[in-house]
Amino acid sequence: MFQHSEHTTVIADTLKTAAEHGEQKENLFVELLHHTQNSNELELPFLGHVHLPHFEPFHFLGMTFDMSISKHVVFLILSAILLVVAGIIAARSNSKKKIPSGFGNLMEVFVVFIRDEIAIPNMGKTGVKYLPYLITTFFFILIMNLFGMIPYGASATGNVNVTAGLAIIAFLMIQFAAIRAQGIGHYLAHLTGGVHWALWPIMIPIEILGLFTKPFALCIRLFANMTGGHIVIVALIGLVFIFKSWFIAPVPIAFVLGINFLELFVAFLQAYIFVMLTSLFMGLGMVSNSSDKSEHAHSKEHH
Repeated sequence: MFQHSEHTTVIADTLKTAAEHGEQKENLFVELLHHTQNSNELELPFLGHVHLPHFEPFHFLGMTFDMSISKHVVFLILSAILLVVAGIIAARSNSKKKIPSGFGNLMEVFVVFIRDEIAIPNMGKTGVKYLPYLITTFFFILIMNLFGMIPYGASATGNVNVTAGLAIIAFLMIQFAAIRAQGIGHYLAHLTGGVHWALWPIMIPIEILGLFTKPFALCIRLFANMTGGHIVIVALIGLVFIFKSWFIAPVPIAFVLGINFLELFVAFLQAYIFVMLTSLFMGLGMVSNSSDKSEHAHSKEHH
């Protein structure tokens, strides 16, 4: 596993250096920023700091792997458990009633929305078979995002390793959907871009590069959006310590409340965008096959 995000580490070091110009080496401003980072300890009410299990890193194929349990890993596991429990409760509730109500109805609203507004418009009715993956991804990301908004919580999606894992799964699903719809032969032929064979040495690397840019964009987009909100909140609270006056406190606190409401919206929005873009990329590979078949049938009619 990768170590802490270099991005947040650089920001932390910069702010720490700025703080050291003051009278205190470590102030509350820097301490607040550390709350947005991954760590090997949890902060719990009444218990304080609880250290998580640490394992010695091991080397494999020239790479170093650290399997220690970190704060983000804990909230990643909690999110998965909560997702399974919520799914079981909603399924049992809806199976007992012809008309869903309560929590089961709430879950069904999201499921129907993802099916009718994301899966079918982007992939057609044949894309409904991928609905379980899309629904699971949506709720998993949403729960991880929301965990970062509760006291003592942390958003695992603010860790680039987590978003990279989600992007790798999305990449595999995109390629699987395309190969299943087109067949392996047509899928590989599509990498040539339909140009003359003399241009294949140029076209094939470009097409392969294009395959990886989509999940890379998914990874960075989710990580940056979920990290950015927390950094803005810490920066606004930090204004109190920069000006060294509590009289200015109401202004940044008002902004922080506004940003918190915005983050709540962003938590839903980023889960939606990740699933929508994944569905769109899957649909592009599936629709490519359909359009080729339509063109082939159209040409046959003219002959």
